[in-house]
Amino acid sequence: MKKPPHILVIDDDREISSLVARYLRDNDCRVSLLGDGRDLDRLLDDHRIDLIVLDLMLPGEDGLSLCKRLRARSQLPIVMLTAKGDEVDRILGLELGADDYLAKPFNPRELLARIRAVLRRSASGVLCTAGNRSRVLAFLGWRIDCALRELKNADGVHVILTDAEFSLLQALCERPGRILSRDQLLDVTQGRSPGIFERSIDILISRLRRKIENDPRQPSIIKTVRSEGYLFTPTVEAA
Repeated sequence: MKKPPHILVIDDDREISSLVARYLRDNDCRVSLLGDGRDLDRLLDDHRIDLIVLDLMLPGEDGLSLCKRLRARSQLPIVMLTAKGDEVDRILGLELGADDYLAKPFNPRELLARIRAVLRRSASGVLCTAGNRSRVLAFLGWRIDCALRELKNADGVHVILTDAEFSLLQALCERPGRILSRDQLLDVTQGRSPGIFERSIDILISRLRRKIENDPRQPSIIKTVRSEGYLFTPTVEAA
């Protein structure tokens, strides 16, 4: 029998934490709560956590710092909670490696939907269907393994990607030579429509370029097509 996902909620607002915990538990999730980041390392060492819901406004070490520290030790999925209108912090959080975000105030039902979407991507990949789950795609010496959700360079070195970065790269690899709009990429990788100030795809593209381009400032693999979107230029083969 499949174990329920273990969600860690880090938020100093006890009312919100209690509401979220109650709703998630009512929907077959295990939940742990922290009011700040002081006991985070101990909890991660002692328990298997599947996803972290992280508020950016925390006492002591803030959410942005925690997000950066988490990414230094693991690729554990992170859904950020941000104050409504805090676009700058939201962008910084995505740049530091968060997989998704939700602005306060929010409906717990939407948070659950976001959590489930991120966990699905983490478990099997958005585009890895039963027919292609074993595929390894290759381009310019790079190899992307759909089943293991791994990327290796021409020297066979494993390049660490967050779940969101991997899903985006896979989406691009499976559609080489096609101009894909931000809306299309957001839909196939995260299963949602863009917000008014949606910049998560641009941020993920920037993060990917830093990892796979020789010169991220003059990209040749993922090109920007002005007013249209992004183009993955290499020929992609099934390895």
